[in-house]
Amino acid sequence: MTTIRNTTRRLALAFATAALLPAVGGAAQPSPPELPFAPGESFTYRGSTRLGRIGTGTMTIEGTEAVRGRDTWVLRFDFRGRVGPAGVEDHTRSWLDPRALASMRFTKRERSPIGSRTQDVQMFPDTRRWRGADGGGEGAMPTDAPLDELSFIYYLRTLPLKNGDVYRLDRHYEAGRNPVVVRVIGRGPIQVPAGRYQTIEVEMRVKDARYRGEGVIQFHFTDDARRIPVRIESQVPVAGRMVLSLQGQGGA
Repeated sequence: MTTIRNTTRRLALAFATAALLPAVGGAAQPSPPELPFAPGESFTYRGSTRLGRIGTGTMTIEGTEAVRGRDTWVLRFDFRGRVGPAGVEDHTRSWLDPRALASMRFTKRERSPIGSRTQDVQMFPDTRRWRGADGGGEGAMPTDAPLDELSFIYYLRTLPLKNGDVYRLDRHYEAGRNPVVVRVIGRGPIQVPAGRYQTIEVEMRVKDARYRGEGVIQFHFTDDARRIPVRIESQVPVAGRMVLSLQGQGGA
């Protein structure tokens, strides 16, 4: 009888353990965190320099796309314009894992009066390595949650951004471009083609050989839960200071 009772207990324990396995397996895939952006979000910008209006840009989030087993959101930035007689284009994509806030792939095609450039980079967070296509280089990453120049903008929208905050971030996938330094300059109203907004002004500095060793970008995010980038200012070759001002939005 003792043997029968022990066998019964072992069977009951086995059935109980088996019943728990689906629940444990489901818990291994956490839901994405609450983010101020989502697929379907879309913004349109007016691009201008000291020469006046030069073109139009769009920033959008497309639906989910799998990259090496991870579900990602496809972030897109597209700009087309002219500087004098010459055309200017920038088509940038980032495949962002919204759970880890980590970029899995980054591509860029740009054309300006001083030349053209193409990038296609795969990031491997698990091994902290990145690799460019067609001999585009490779190297170690300082983090398992890497970011690129486009996904960095979305990441900034998740930060508290309190007055006086300074962040030194080792999140750029290229180790030599870290730390990226982010500083909250202040708060105040700003007028753009889409209307008048109360905003948070943020400065981001990143090492960049194209801009005398350092690139500086200034953002005006709406001072609310969505942190919409209503104005983006940066230096670009030839044209000088480039300003993107929000003129329309849609989606999420």
